[in-house]
Amino acid sequence: MNIVLERLADEYPDVKCALFFETPFQLLVATILSAQCTDVRVNMVTPGLFAALPDAVAFSKASVASIAVRIKSINFFRNKAKHIRAAARMIMEEFGGEVPRTMEELVRLPGVARKTANVVLGVGYGIQEGVVVDTHVRRLSLRLGLTREEHPVKIEKDLVKIIPREMWETFSLLLIQHGRKVCIARRPLCGDCVLSDICPSAFVADRKKVL
Repeated sequence: MNIVLERLADEYPDVKCALFFETPFQLLVATILSAQCTDVRVNMVTPGLFAALPDAVAFSKASVASIAVRIKSINFFRNKAKHIRAAARMIMEEFGGEVPRTMEELVRLPGVARKTANVVLGVGYGIQEGVVVDTHVRRLSLRLGLTREEHPVKIEKDLVKIIPREMWETFSLLLIQHGRKVCIARRPLCGDCVLSDICPSAFVADRKKVL
């Protein structure tokens, strides 16, 4: 496991969360928007969204329709608008206007599951509560043989056993970056991969067997 982390860290020394945000609340909103949507698309929407609605106070007072119209280029924008407004209201009413700092409290917010909560805790607060398992982390963890599980929660349970706790956030960011640039879904660039000599899935002809 250490060699995977070392090589990816050397390959991506400046890795960081790709979402644009200035506060934990903005990170929460951006992460909710990023579900089944690219970070690039989210980053096209959030500057204008946060200029108009910068914090939980503003979102809690806004109508769902006014939020939806600002994020209409995002997948499932109507449901996400409902979740974000409801989350903002809960934050104002139950958490004094501050995004919670525990997993138990975060997953109570509408539209927030473990992945989103882990992003907010790790990136927003520097709290290593778990490993973010998005589509890239899932795919690469399977290809690298780090898990045999398919469900994100079960994958996370496997990963936290083998990754040093202080590296949980960084590990996810590294795999996400590598998944975007090299270990892409349909045709991984194994010839350009720094892990090809230790990856059990490298240069495998039948990709379906390792996804």
